Amino acid sequence: MSDTIPEFLTFEEVAEIDKALLTSQDKFLTRVTLYSLRVLKQIAQTEQIPVEQITDQQIVHWVEQDEALKQSVTSDASFEQFFIRIVLSSLKPLRQISAETGVAIETLTIAEVVGWFEQQAKQRLGQS
Repeated sequence: MSDTIPEFLTFEEVAEIDKALLTSQDKFLTRVTLYSLRVLKQIAQTEQIPVEQITDQQIVHWVEQDEALKQSVTSDASFEQFFIRIVLSSLKPLRQISAETGVAIETLTIAEVVGWFEQQAKQRLGQS
């Protein structure tokens, strides 16, 4: 497992999200997705596979076994399950972004992720 938990978000990432034309809820979802992407990259590196090939069970195992995660937060079974659900849920938009951009998940940029969430928000507004 890793020696360090991935940084939640850098100042630059937060600034990029904050300047996006998104609701507070969409900004939160974007932040969670970018953080989950960082976690998925770390799992992929540990397993030596592309992010697209990570299984749900590998995510569960990584969260349960990662000492850095356990040390950085007061971790209990309910938090672990919550964290697992967040990472698993983030796979859906990441797969959609990857498919629409033609870029592998692990090479998605902040701008691509933020742009996708902005596009989704605009589509929802157009349907209202």
